[in-house]
Formats: sequence, C-alpha cells, structure tokens
Amino acid sequence: MFRYYLHYNEASFTDPTRGAANYWQMRCWLLLHITSGMVALLTGPWQFSRRLRQRYLQLQRVSGRVYVIAVLCGCSAAFRHAVGTTFGKAWGFGLACLAFAWATTTLMAYYAVRKRQISIHKEWMISSYVVTFAFVTFCALNDFLPMMNWLPEADRSNTYIRVCWAIPLMITEVILQLVHMRRATLAGVKAKQGVIHS
Repeated sequence: MFRYYLHYNEASFTDPTRGAANYWQMRCWLLLHITSGMVALLTGPWQFSRRLRQRYLQLQRVSGRVYVIAVLCGCSAAFRHAVGTTFGKAWGFGLACLAFAWATTTLMAYYAVRKRQISIHKEWMISSYVVTFAFVTFCALNDFLPMMNWLPEADRSNTYIRVCWAIPLMITEVILQLVHMRRATLAGVKAKQGVIHS
C-alpha cells in the first residue's frame, strides 16, 4: 500500500494488477482509509499494555482516542469505497460488512470504557483490533501462493474480504468464552473448597 504514497500518479492508482479503475478519482478516500488503518494498527497494541496504563494513564487515554478516531475515519472511507467500488456488488457488500464490524467493535469498546466497565472494554478492544488486523490478514491470504489457483481472482477476493475478519473474530470469541468458563470453573472449585474448610 505504500506504493500509493511513493508513486502518487494516475498510472499507479489505476494499474489493473494493483487496484480498481476508479482509485485515482477516489484517491483521497483511499489514502484516508490506508492512513487511518495504519494509525489504528500502530496505536492499537498500546491499549493492551498494563504497564503503560499504570505508569502513563493519560498517554494511554490519548492513544485510545487516536485509535477510535482512526477507526472511524477508516470506516467512513471504507463505506465510501464500498458504495463506489468497481469490483462488483459482492466485493462492496463484503467491504461494507467489514467496516460495520470495525466500527461496531470499536464503539462498543469505547462505550464500555465510558461506563467504566474495564473488563468488558478489554474484550471489545481485543475484538476491535482483530478486525483492524483484517487488512493485513486479507493481504496475506490474497498473496498466499498455494491458494492463488483455488478460485478465479474476483471470487477469491470476494471470499477473502469476508474471511479476513469473520473467522479471526469467531476464533477470538471462542477463546474469550473459554477463558470465562475456566475462570467460572476455578471460582466454583474455590467456593466449594471454602465451604468444605468452613
């Protein structure tokens, strides 16, 4: 994606092997989406640092706000691309679903922290970052050589735009629920032991 910054000209944006036919006309939206996504990717991990939260709480809050703003900017650009895409309605719908999931998980994380529900905030932030990382997952899947001959290029892209966030998000949810069940089991065991000892 850095090529759009390094080669800021119509030929680079409209190269059929690299982008859509209307990327040059929509270059502001495209660059907003790419830039916002990179900012979110870089600021997201800081939200998981307990050390940063304990020692630099204000910095952690600022980085959190930057993350939310970056995601919302990235989502608005993604929705614009979904509506105006030349890749077809299936691609546009998949991109819109990804943007909706990105906005929803991030806003839920923000809402939870505003309500001081820190444990819930952490879980929604994990989900939000998984969706943020979908851009990287999509590129990895799309460039994975053994899978390049599975489907025609258009079908492959339409599949990956859904798979890149839906499956990682499902796996994340399974892991989070397993952690909850394990904690509940341990709490139940400790409660029983406390009753026995008393």
